[in-house]
Amino acid sequence: MWLVSAWLVNNVPPWLLLLGLSVLVAGGAVLIGMYARHRFPGLKGDAHNDVTRFAFTVIAFLYAFLSGFMVNAMWGQIDGADARAATEGSAGMAQAMSLTVFDKADSDRIRQSLLDYERAADAEWPLVASGQTHAQADNALQRLYAAYQKVQRSNDTQSKFLVVALNNLDKMSMQRAERVTVARTDTGPPWSLWAVNLLTSAMVLGSAIIYGGKKSAMHYAMVAALGVLISSILFLLVELSHPYLGEIGTSPAPLRQVIAFLSPAAR
Repeated sequence: MWLVSAWLVNNVPPWLLLLGLSVLVAGGAVLIGMYARHRFPGLKGDAHNDVTRFAFTVIAFLYAFLSGFMVNAMWGQIDGADARAATEGSAGMAQAMSLTVFDKADSDRIRQSLLDYERAADAEWPLVASGQTHAQADNALQRLYAAYQKVQRSNDTQSKFLVVALNNLDKMSMQRAERVTVARTDTGPPWSLWAVNLLTSAMVLGSAIIYGGKKSAMHYAMVAALGVLISSILFLLVELSHPYLGEIGTSPAPLRQVIAFLSPAAR
């Protein structure tokens, strides 16, 4: 399920994915309802409606609870990813803004190494989110450490700023390592949660389909509306399943702000 949802989020535009799910779920539910009411004319009556209403209420409550739980849990993952990216970007910005303290030769060397690293980390972002590796970022980070180690301190201010800079660099490295680890190991909700969610979705739609509505047009409109609602929830769950993919996922914008600050055009 993770591979399928990752491919959809990475390759299908969100509006097209939502539209496709709505047509598939809502349209399929209406077609099934038409067939069921034609095959079993007794469904048009209201003899079974009391039982159907009770079952629908219970199932809908369970479906709403489970969907809310999944959305809340996955949104928490997005928040965590946003926080890591913001910390990584703010540490890089602090590095960039402190370069004026060092001598020009040291400052130029660190600036170029920091810019190379931020560009490599930005290029690494979509690759890591898809489970791939990007050795260039590791190499650029090592060169950045080496650039700081070559600093020739000529006064106490430079010494103090160098300590702070190294601490920020460690923070950048730690946040990147955590981001890479989470992106590579996160597989979204387990298949059991997906199975229960899909099962309860089918039961909610099934309860609506067998409800004994006398006016067919109104009945099919209700089924279609419920199908669109369920497909919207499924769309949201798929988009939230991957913290570093898609429009909802965390973006490398904090890294790009550092790149823009360090780029020659910005100076």
